[in-house]
This record gives sequence, structure tokens and C-alpha cells, in this order.
Amino acid sequence: MKPKPPLEALILTLRQRKVILDADLAALYGVPTKVFNQAVRRNRDRFPEDFCYQLTAREWAGLRSQIAASRSHSAQTEDLAPIWSQSVTSSKSHRGAAYRPYAFTEHGAIMAATVLNSPEAVTMSLYVVRAFIQMREQIAANAQVLKRLAEIDQTLLKHDKSLQIIWRELQPLLNPPPAAPKRQIGFHTS
Repeated sequence: MKPKPPLEALILTLRQRKVILDADLAALYGVPTKVFNQAVRRNRDRFPEDFCYQLTAREWAGLRSQIAASRSHSAQTEDLAPIWSQSVTSSKSHRGAAYRPYAFTEHGAIMAATVLNSPEAVTMSLYVVRAFIQMREQIAANAQVLKRLAEIDQTLLKHDKSLQIIWRELQPLLNPPPAAPKRQIGFHTS
């Protein structure tokens, strides 16, 4: 079995949803992007807007700039070849405005596997679903950690206020009392 790519790197957040692009999903399912998209178009009724949508020109332009920046950063820091999802190619040599990618949600990725109906697609769909589930669990765990940190922060603020009150009350006790006037030796004329 060929090695599985790190799916967390392929899952993006677009329109406040976790999605995977058509080229990445096609590569996972072992079919060319063009064939994958043709199968989706032939079964368009199985892919409502909450399962699959085409990126707008603005979204695609923004995503391409992020991918290019990510690719140059990873090449500088890790000296690795770019991941397939980070290349901006498709079945054409380069995607233009007319060839904007499709984004598939978790449910859209499962539906795509049923449309392709190959054993590899079914196996990889389970892999994709598990990756989406794992990301959801990580997000939930992060939310719990952030909630706990906020509670600790509130507790520390309360303690901080209490310590300030104690400090103000102790401050007069910590300062030495003023020196009593010394009695002068000798005769005084006043």
C-alpha cells in the first residue's frame, strides 16, 4: 500500500468550514482531477452546496498566494519538496480563472467516494473521514484548554487584587516608625 499523505495539511478552512480541494481529494482517491470533477458534475444532485462548492475567483487568488507563501516557507525551513496539495496545478498545466477548484466538506468527500465507486476510493474515504473527525476533536480539546486558561486567568486576577490590598495594609508596618526627636544635651536658652 502506498504511503498516505498527511491529511491535516490538506484540510483547509474556507467559508468557516473544513474542506479539502478537488485535486487533493482526487489524488487521495487515485484518479486524475479531471476524471474526479467529471464524476462530480455527472452526479451534481448528490453534491448540494453544503457538500461541495466551487471557489470564487477571490478565494482562489487568496488561496494561491497562501500556497505559494507556504511552499516557499517550507522549502526554506525544511528543505523538502512541496506537498502535492501545495502545487497549483490541476489536469491543466495551471489553473486559471476558468478552472477554479471545488472544495469538498467531510460529507462531500464521502459522497465523492460513492460516486467514484472504486475500492481505493472507499478505503481512502474512511481515511479522510477519520482525519476530519480527528481535527474536530483537536478543536474541541483546544476549546477546553482555552476555557480552563480563562478560568485560571480570572482566579489569578482575584488573587492579584487580594495581594494588592494586603500589600497596601502591610506597607505602613514595613516602614520604620518616624524617629522621636532627640533630646539635646546641655543648656538651652529658649
